[in-house]
Amino acid sequence: MKLLTAVVPCYNEQDNVSDFYDEFIKNEQFLNSKETDFELLFIDDGSKDDTVIKVKELAEKDKRVHLVSFSRNFGKEAAILAGLRKSKGDYVVIMDADLQDPPSLLPEMFKTLEEGYDSVATRRVSRKGEPLIRSFFARMFYRIMHKISKTDIVDGARDYRLMTRQVADAILSMPEYCRFTKGIFGWVGFETKWIEFENVERRKGETKWSFWKLFAYSLEGITSFSTFPLAFAAFAGVFFCIVAFLAIIFVIVRALIFGDKTSGWPSMVCIILLVSGIQLFCLGIVGQYLAKTYLEVKQRPIYLIKEEI
Repeated sequence: MKLLTAVVPCYNEQDNVSDFYDEFIKNEQFLNSKETDFELLFIDDGSKDDTVIKVKELAEKDKRVHLVSFSRNFGKEAAILAGLRKSKGDYVVIMDADLQDPPSLLPEMFKTLEEGYDSVATRRVSRKGEPLIRSFFARMFYRIMHKISKTDIVDGARDYRLMTRQVADAILSMPEYCRFTKGIFGWVGFETKWIEFENVERRKGETKWSFWKLFAYSLEGITSFSTFPLAFAAFAGVFFCIVAFLAIIFVIVRALIFGDKTSGWPSMVCIILLVSGIQLFCLGIVGQYLAKTYLEVKQRPIYLIKEEI
């Protein structure tokens, strides 16, 4: 018998844990037909509700249910990493506990993997139920990433992905502190097939991803897998140096021809404010990359485990 490990990151999902288990267990007969057993590995990301209690109740009934609980909230990226490290399966699948990653797709994904692919990924073809502004900026993010990064990041990509042990080990070989899993998936490569599905809204509860959290996450992705912002800062510096040089020549020529006048100070103030703003913006870009370097060199653990079953 082969083994499938389902890594399920959880944060305040007490209302969805049991429902997720019930939906996932519907695949048991199919997996048995493929001579494959499974384990459910719930990664509690420092939940403030009864998520841990609900998972423990499941673990008492089914020994295939396991729990890793963090000492505090470290984020979904840390939860995914912990799940991959703790997984023992020949196959590994990453799924959200809120049922936005339908367990009913597993048979199709498993059959696709048997065709010779190394991993099977999913992407949403619609964003039904999401705020229009969030959907707009999400699509813009993927378009920008497609243009400025060599890493394959597909529009609408989910973390819901079934992979072989080889792919999971390749992901674990990247020990970076600042993690952007969607980019890591694309960077490691391997033969991947995408499965499309309509957006599924949360079964219960509210999303933990606010607009600003998603914005910060997008910045993490850009700075993790593209150096274009640094190139832009350098280009802006060169451009304004050229503009300043031409302006100096213009001022000198005008003074020689028309004489020195005191008029024009409002426009000069506007130019100074513009250039200063560009300088601060470019300094902020450099600061983002410097901050990532600072976090990496400290070599702090990405997460801390409080309890494990």
